[in-house]
Amino acid sequence: MIIKTRIATLVAGLSAAFATQAEVLSVEKLNNLNKVHSVAVSSDGRTLVYGLKTPQGSDLYVQALSAQTTEFAPAQSQPKATRLTFDKKAESDVTFAAHNKGVYFLSSRSGSQQLWYLPLEGGEARPVTDFPLDIEGYRLSADNTSLVVSFDVYPSCDSLACTVEKDKQQQAVKYNAQVYDDLMVRHWDHWNDEKVRHLFSATITDELVTDAKDITPNWQTDVPAKPFSGMEEVAISPDGQKVVFSAKVKAKDNAWSTNFDLFEVSIDGGEARNLTADNTAWDSSPLFSEDGRYLAYKAMSKPGFESDKFTLQLRDLRTGETKSLAQQWDRSVGSFTFGAGGRAIYATAKDVGQTSLFEISTAFGDVRSLFSDGYVGDVHVNGQQIVFSRHALNSPKDLYRINRDGAGLSQLTAVNSENLASMAFGDVEQFNFAGANDETVYGYLVKPAQFDPKKKYPLAFLVHGGPQGSFGNMFHSRWNAQLWAAQGYGVVMIDFHGSVGYGQEFTNSISRDWGGKPLQDLQKGLAHVQRNYKWLDTENGCALGASYGGYMMNWIAGNWPTGFKCLVNHAGLFDMPSFHQSTEELWFAEHEMGGPFWAKDADYNKFNPSDFVESWQTPMLVTQGLKDYRVPYAQSLGAFTTLQRKGIDSRLVVYPDENHWIRNADNLKHWYEQVFTWMAKHTKQ
Repeated sequence: MIIKTRIATLVAGLSAAFATQAEVLSVEKLNNLNKVHSVAVSSDGRTLVYGLKTPQGSDLYVQALSAQTTEFAPAQSQPKATRLTFDKKAESDVTFAAHNKGVYFLSSRSGSQQLWYLPLEGGEARPVTDFPLDIEGYRLSADNTSLVVSFDVYPSCDSLACTVEKDKQQQAVKYNAQVYDDLMVRHWDHWNDEKVRHLFSATITDELVTDAKDITPNWQTDVPAKPFSGMEEVAISPDGQKVVFSAKVKAKDNAWSTNFDLFEVSIDGGEARNLTADNTAWDSSPLFSEDGRYLAYKAMSKPGFESDKFTLQLRDLRTGETKSLAQQWDRSVGSFTFGAGGRAIYATAKDVGQTSLFEISTAFGDVRSLFSDGYVGDVHVNGQQIVFSRHALNSPKDLYRINRDGAGLSQLTAVNSENLASMAFGDVEQFNFAGANDETVYGYLVKPAQFDPKKKYPLAFLVHGGPQGSFGNMFHSRWNAQLWAAQGYGVVMIDFHGSVGYGQEFTNSISRDWGGKPLQDLQKGLAHVQRNYKWLDTENGCALGASYGGYMMNWIAGNWPTGFKCLVNHAGLFDMPSFHQSTEELWFAEHEMGGPFWAKDADYNKFNPSDFVESWQTPMLVTQGLKDYRVPYAQSLGAFTTLQRKGIDSRLVVYPDENHWIRNADNLKHWYEQVFTWMAKHTKQ
């Protein structure tokens, strides 16, 4: 693809220019990179607003969008961005007003998180709401006269004031206890309390909006679902009369069901109508076309499987007919948005190591690839142009624009141009080989940042989690391959059987086979690298992984004990039966293992790392967040106890305030230091 070649040429040119005086990436430099967020484009396509988080704070910037071209245009040729906000409190969730003369955003600058409006032609931001609770998320009607917001409330309350009063009463209670009658009692990193997230509606006037009406009263499950779903699960009809949202049907089976349905309710409240009751799998992400003719959404077909293929559904609201778009297209849809006139939908999807942008015809379901290099997100379609964000293994996040025909790529921002001016990244290469069952498996290789072809380099073998996941061509603060490249390692990442972006059958193939084909792929992938990259010392390396990747470290310890000099295991599953007994989203374990742990034909002992500890001999670093309720800390403690009892060189690092990931910047720096020190010790770096 020409676009991909141009980006690769640009990156390679920059790397070559600075090779002699270049610095390498460090955790401090990674933490200090500027980060783009909250992207919004005016409906006339002339103005771009985005948030930029820097070490000094987070503010909004406005940038004019220049005329489109058919040639690649670098960021230096684009109009300069102007800083819009200067408040100490950050802004997020930016939305253009209907008249394009201002933007709405969320901010806690008044003491609690409320909705604000900022005119673009000059003047100060003014608050739109003054609710007694923090707004979790919002949606505006097309004419900006109605507002739908989400709050965490007590379901028995009939007003926001009632929730405030109940909070005060809870603070006055002298005992400290939590009582449960149903699962799930905790989720990801918090213990559930009596509160549930509900949707409220309000009318916007020139006065401060101080109260709202609960349009999901007595709802016992969160709307939108916690902790990862947001207002992408809520849509207001173009006429402003109806709200459609995705939610679990029942609270009783919340821990083992993936049956999210779409519900429709009047914006003034009333009885909610289930629009997708016939589908007992996951329905998600409702979105109306601009003219109100269509309702699009994503749907899975397999109950209880969180990694089933999401297929686009299109409901004609005039006829009531619903059809699956591109049913035979073997990719799972991520985010999506309508194009002009509702004639096409623009969607992202994992695709052979990339997160790519596609155009899908609403009339015929034809799928056309528009951009496939790196990780695409924040997609905005305006007329003939598409604005999106992109990052890759050798490039942090920036904003780009492309024509609807796939031509005319422009880089709109270069928010880290100064930070990266003298930075050397390791060259990136995607490769493939014959994996398990002789099926094609893909992987990525990242060379050391200051590569010398005459030298031999140790190996960092990164194994992704999920397990239905992919490290892919992306730039991230956690498990950033360039940090290992900066330490002088050659980095190898294999998208083994079970990874996403290679067809649903490939993704499905890991279920009930956790230690089978994936391990073969890792072994065959390493052998392929050994044969083809002589500068990489594959016999002097460490393997690393988190979650399922951590499980694989425990599995490798017992089933590939001489493969590596050391292992790094973050939040890895060690004992599968006890994992089912202590995790929260039971649907995951029961799908992957074939039922609850007591089921006679379940697989909890078939691929159970704790059953193979007799063969353990490889030194292992074990790390864990105590607030991780997906993989509870006893799993890491079990692995470390085994290592210590067997006299194997090992270390346990625990982060009391972290969950399944390491998010705090200082903790992340410490985590990387522990990992690099451990690897240097065992690879003699």
